[in-house]
Amino acid sequence: MMEKKDIRSLTKEQLRDFFVANGDKAFRGNQVYEWLWSKGAHKFEDMTNVSKETRAMLEANFVINHIKVDTMQRSDDGTVKNAVRLHDGLVVESVLIPTETRTTACVSSQVGCSLDCNFCATARLKRMRNLEPAEIYDQVVAIDKESRLYYNHPLSNIVFMGMGEPLMNYPNVMKAIDMITSNEGLGMSPKRITVSTSGIPKMIKKMADDEVKVKLAVSLHSAIDEVRNRIMPFTVNFPLKDLRESLDYWYRKTKSKITYEYVVWKGINDNKEAVDALVKFCKYVPCKVNLIEYNPIDDGEFQQASDEAINLYITELSKHDIVAKVRRSRGKDIDAACGQLANKS
Repeated sequence: MMEKKDIRSLTKEQLRDFFVANGDKAFRGNQVYEWLWSKGAHKFEDMTNVSKETRAMLEANFVINHIKVDTMQRSDDGTVKNAVRLHDGLVVESVLIPTETRTTACVSSQVGCSLDCNFCATARLKRMRNLEPAEIYDQVVAIDKESRLYYNHPLSNIVFMGMGEPLMNYPNVMKAIDMITSNEGLGMSPKRITVSTSGIPKMIKKMADDEVKVKLAVSLHSAIDEVRNRIMPFTVNFPLKDLRESLDYWYRKTKSKITYEYVVWKGINDNKEAVDALVKFCKYVPCKVNLIEYNPIDDGEFQQASDEAINLYITELSKHDIVAKVRRSRGKDIDAACGQLANKS
């Protein structure tokens, strides 16, 4: 028996063609497309303005590989973590982070991760597969519903900082962003979306060439190659000079400031040399720095640096007019904080 195709892998034009080929009118494709995306239908029988015969025909030809929120945990600080089950039984995690003024969805782009950063729990899972555009979109829809339910307002921001390296699943991530920002999808502004990468120069340049309108964040963690290679071994293939050049290219093409995500660890990058290297790196391209509180994933070599070390970063960066903020982690009590997403479910 032939495996049925996920109907959401079809473009609107392909859907229209399918109906015409099956003796129906092309506009039927528009109706179904609206049900699938802006109305978020999970089943064909939900499509109430489509005839029973048409629904039966769709059922016979297609499936809707929808995600299911398997378990939801709420943190003391209001953070919500979803364990999201995919149609093939695999699980990813996504997080809703509330503040006074907004709610942010932190979404996953891969099951596991393509990279090998030593300080991150997700990286220990190894990449099992890329998420499909619809699976990324569904995470956002689920968090938007939770935002409305618990915080009485729609989702305001999205960060691709969940499981996986978004630029290693580039086509699917971009298709998902197209749907999230389309008026036929969620109609969100691309300015409210941040794609966070560990720094893959070739793909950063591709984003610039494709005129992607989202914001860019880079997990830097060290501006000294030897240190960076030790904590993120894959960066041996992507030295800082290549990264710098790609970020310069991005800025020249988009005029969009870069955010550096930077964790300070005890005995690794908590010294003056590391601070000076970061200050120097920040001068190449207009940027700001988020200093992130570390969440230990075991008792290994990675431990949170002292407040003095973090203050040294803030002092030196602001001395050179570089905007720096300390980001306190949210959702630590439910393993929902940065680097903790490891699918304990």
